[in-house]
Amino acid sequence: MAVPKKRTSKQRQRKRRTHYKARPVATHPCPRCGDPKESHRVCRMCGFYRDEVVIEVEID
Repeated sequence: MAVPKKRTSKQRQRKRRTHYKARPVATHPCPRCGDPKESHRVCRMCGFYRDEVVIEVEID
């Protein structure tokens, strides 16, 4: 079984992990109100998902 001879330094470890990044959240406009929303999520402004009312939203 392969065992490293020397400990991997923090710098080398961090260099290797520079590509592990969180992607920005993709949003697209809601078809009803046009407000940006995440895919497959209820719109926070109008409360609709797939042309159905899922949550009741108070209009200020």
